[in-house]
Amino acid sequence: MAFVANESHQISLFSALAFLSPRKQQILEKSWARPFSDLVFSQIDEYIFAPLFSENTSSRPNSPINTTIGALILKDFLDLTDEELVESCECDFRFQYALHTASFENQPISERSLSRFRSRLAAYELTTGEDLLHQCFVKMADGMREYMGISNNVKRMDSMMVESNIRKMGRLELLYTCLSNLVKELRRDGKDDLIKDLEHYAAPNDRNQVVYHQADTPYADRLQKVIDDACTLLPKCVDDYAETIDYQLLERAIREQTKKDDNGRNIPKEKGDGMNSSTM
Repeated sequence: MAFVANESHQISLFSALAFLSPRKQQILEKSWARPFSDLVFSQIDEYIFAPLFSENTSSRPNSPINTTIGALILKDFLDLTDEELVESCECDFRFQYALHTASFENQPISERSLSRFRSRLAAYELTTGEDLLHQCFVKMADGMREYMGISNNVKRMDSMMVESNIRKMGRLELLYTCLSNLVKELRRDGKDDLIKDLEHYAAPNDRNQVVYHQADTPYADRLQKVIDDACTLLPKCVDDYAETIDYQLLERAIREQTKKDDNGRNIPKEKGDGMNSSTM
């Protein structure tokens, strides 16, 4: 996938917004979308993220980076799930105004594009130790502070919290994927006795359900459930599967991403717990 900058910094006169009624345009102008467009979206530097993509210009272009980053910020400000965010981008003119996508025939945001972007960020930081998202937020800091100071529609939080929340799903996705891969391997080998009560990890739509769609279940609870299930499974299959890649990746993810609490239970590591750039 090749990096292509999104030049949609000016809203087209021929976009769908131009055909709204005067009343709707007035409401749109007074909404949170106008200051977000001016103060936040306009400050997103896409070129920071160019290393995530191929230099081969003949390959398929990336989804617009400024749109993806802007959408993820709005997701956090407005307390949305990925699914709700995608629906809002498709159906709500405020999102299209804020993200400059009203002239797009199809909105360039999907649950898959959000997941892939997070995965690319995590993989790049793992291999290089370079945090591209933080670089972007440093450049946007002034605009973010000004926007949060004037908008009554967003949660009050600093830029560092928003940045942290955008990358949060990376850990859940990582641990879920490692666990799912091992469960699938055991199922292929007919080891149904080892994966009792964990069969759902092999289901095609389970990943999206666990990672994105359980808005009524707090993120921390979903993460802890995956950790608990992984820690239950690993000892059951260590004798026969310790040399397999899927086992080793899950064991490494648990070792690097979790720590023991006072009761001996594995819980997620926190920022001060010694994770470094080589951490999975």
